[in-house]
Amino acid sequence: MAQARVDYGKVVAPRPFGGTQLAANRLDVFRFLMICMILFTVVSVFHVWSRFKLVDLNLQISETSRLLKETEQEQKRLKLEVASLRTPVRIETIAKNELGMALPTEQQVVLVK
Repeated sequence: MAQARVDYGKVVAPRPFGGTQLAANRLDVFRFLMICMILFTVVSVFHVWSRFKLVDLNLQISETSRLLKETEQEQKRLKLEVASLRTPVRIETIAKNELGMALPTEQQVVLVK
């Protein structure tokens, strides 16, 4: 192998250590990174909380919808029961059989003028 020629004349002498300037730059970068991390953490926590609330509200909506459907079915059933209980034939049967009532005779009818 050929030997490489080294020219030491081009080597730059090391600069004197500027510790205060380097420390100030590192402190600024550290502060910036900490602020970014804190903001990222706050945004992440808010995102997780909002997703949790969204899921919780969806569960509440589905439960309320289920209760609404059950209540509507109960209302339809009760309306049907009321309609069947109001029939004149049923009322007349109960009046005759259970209450001992009868249709009025002609002498019991009084015309009011």
